[in-house]
Amino acid sequence: MNSKISQNIFAFLEELKKNNNKDWFSSHKSDYEKAKADFSEFFQAVHSEIAKNDFISEPKIYRIHRDLRFSKDKTPYKTHFGGYFARRQPQYRGGYYLHIEPDNCFIGGGFFAPNKDDLHRIRKEIELNGKDLDTFLNSAKAKKLFGGEFWGEELKTAPKGFEKEHPYVHLLKKKQFLLVQNFKNEEIFSPDFLDKVTTGLEAMRPFFDFMTEALTTNLNGESTI
Repeated sequence: MNSKISQNIFAFLEELKKNNNKDWFSSHKSDYEKAKADFSEFFQAVHSEIAKNDFISEPKIYRIHRDLRFSKDKTPYKTHFGGYFARRQPQYRGGYYLHIEPDNCFIGGGFFAPNKDDLHRIRKEIELNGKDLDTFLNSAKAKKLFGGEFWGEELKTAPKGFEKEHPYVHLLKKKQFLLVQNFKNEEIFSPDFLDKVTTGLEAMRPFFDFMTEALTTNLNGESTI
């Protein structure tokens, strides 16, 4: 199992960005297959490390073909490789993501599109116990790795039914709850990149535990699963 990112992944993606068309891709299909296999092998190594201390589903590698149905950009291919695995529901909530792209490599984790009921339950938990989540975000580790904040869309004011002056209104306004750690190109090829990725993903656990508590219990703390 490969524990390092191969240089040929970047080489392929850089050329694809310059030649994002079906003819070029077809004539370089073998290069794509090799780059994809190398990424998959590294992502499997990440999955194996996280599985030692968490309950997670099988890893998924996203297709490189773009969905063009609702996009003005008609270039047919993504210029990155991405992989995802979720924690095993219903007992464990959250998911982990790895994105490899020249000048835009990062790991992410969290809740990209919580449904209406889940979002309301998360906000009620923040209303009652927001200090726990705020303490996590302001910890030295979260500030160093994730900038001490959630990435994602948010409302301009407090959601309906919640106080505008609530001490954690900045969290109540969130529509997405995502942690992101960015990496420079030179970090990607360093011998300790796998360690950096797993350290970052494992550092998300207190956040996932907070969300799991919210989404598997009612406001009285009784299990809903």
